[in-house]
Amino acid sequence: MDASIGTVWEAVAAHLPDAVVISEPGRDVTYAEFDDRASRLAAALEAAGVGPGDTVACYLYNGATYLETVFAAFKIGAIPVNANYRYTGHELTELLADADAAAVVFSGTLAENVRHAAEHIRTLRLLVRAGPGAGPLARDLDELMGGTPPRPHSPRPSSDQLFMYTGGTTGKPKGVIWRQADLLHSLTVPIFGPLGHTSLPATLDEAVEIAVAARSTGRAPATMPIVPLMHATGLFNTMGALLVGGRAVTARPGRLDPRHIWETVAGQRVGTIIVAGNAVCQPLVDELRAAERAGTPHDLSSLRGMISSGTAFSDRLKQAFHERAQVTITDAIASSEGGPFAFAITRSVADLPSRFFPVPATRVIGADDRILEPGSAEVGVLAYSGPMPLGYYKDSAKTATTFRTIDGVRYSIPGDHARLDADGAIRFLGRRSGVINTGGEKVHPQEVENALLTHPDVTDCAVVGVPDPTWGESVAAVVATPAAPAERELQDWVRRTLAGYKVPRRIVLVEQLPRTPTGKLEVARAREIVERGPT
Repeated sequence: MDASIGTVWEAVAAHLPDAVVISEPGRDVTYAEFDDRASRLAAALEAAGVGPGDTVACYLYNGATYLETVFAAFKIGAIPVNANYRYTGHELTELLADADAAAVVFSGTLAENVRHAAEHIRTLRLLVRAGPGAGPLARDLDELMGGTPPRPHSPRPSSDQLFMYTGGTTGKPKGVIWRQADLLHSLTVPIFGPLGHTSLPATLDEAVEIAVAARSTGRAPATMPIVPLMHATGLFNTMGALLVGGRAVTARPGRLDPRHIWETVAGQRVGTIIVAGNAVCQPLVDELRAAERAGTPHDLSSLRGMISSGTAFSDRLKQAFHERAQVTITDAIASSEGGPFAFAITRSVADLPSRFFPVPATRVIGADDRILEPGSAEVGVLAYSGPMPLGYYKDSAKTATTFRTIDGVRYSIPGDHARLDADGAIRFLGRRSGVINTGGEKVHPQEVENALLTHPDVTDCAVVGVPDPTWGESVAAVVATPAAPAERELQDWVRRTLAGYKVPRRIVLVEQLPRTPTGKLEVARAREIVERGPT
């Protein structure tokens, strides 16, 4: 099927005009309205000189505007770019400069942060403000749409692109270049699979037939991204839901409000929520328990699926969900650069402890580019040969390092360490850059974190290496806990399953770990907490 995602959305909207496609607090958007608003924004972008291959940044909170902006860019062959709404003005300017941004659509409350970019980036041709807010000279989104006729549909090819900027906690963010054809293929299993289709639709007409049938039979997904849409897991899975006639449900912007989340799940009959491991799920479980103690348990009867990716999701939290809902939890090892490499899928408490098993396109690559076999004691790196990005924008050196050809096969190898058990299960050990060298022994932080997370009083943790005059580096941990377990107790807990050199020599207790909105650990801040103590 040589059609862009936007072209598929247009066709689905033409056949499901009155169906609700986005539900946000206080507002439902039909497919017809979604298409019309995106067409008007597309026309405005085009009138400002934005065209095929130009980049359009989404500096937005979750909501209809985010998806409308992506749709508008798709309509004209422009490239949507995610921009972290936590970025300051300088950080935003750096990202937009790297992306050569031609336009920015931003939430009104973020307007002041856009000022710096507006003053320094010469490639910008249009600034659009969604909602009230002071700041740089920008067009109001609703006024712009109201004064711009909708752009007529014109089919776009699947070779059109989307950028997903990744990183930023340990280095400069990099724009990962996805062709929509590859992105569509990566959605075959999670989006089309549940509807009984093992391959991507061969034609646009077939894609529409699948969407209309799913909607008419009540099988179209109602998906709620609790993680930001600037997160690949949140955006890609939500985009996929709209490909098959589904509905996206968003919460009100701001800090995570677990009660609001569960009330929205019940009120909107959400079937699937997209989370980010412990960072999101611990507050959700805490709210479920608090509501039960108050005698007003939340209604989870509609919930059938949970998707998490890229961060630790402990079995004790999975157990809490399985005990309260008939839910399938899909925990993925994945990255913006490709994958998923492996899934840990649990459908009930009986499936715990959860284990990751690789997908067919995944290999573990050892030294000298050898493919490791199950049962090998050697630690290798995860490699994926399925649908993957073209590379990094304007960074050929990093592209060559991450996207490599081995024995004639192109792999995405972001640097995730892993070991293969005898039965083929993957033990995920974390990123290459995080390996701790203590007296010549290599310690993988993820392995120590997994051990700490099995302690009943540990809700989140991060393991880092800190300078040591004797060992070069020593293992240290920042542990989030509602209780106050003694350092020795936690060390003894880790020592039960791991070698002594892997046991943290120092443990700092905090209420909450420093994480980005996507659930990623702010490594530098965690290391600072270990060295200076919590503030």
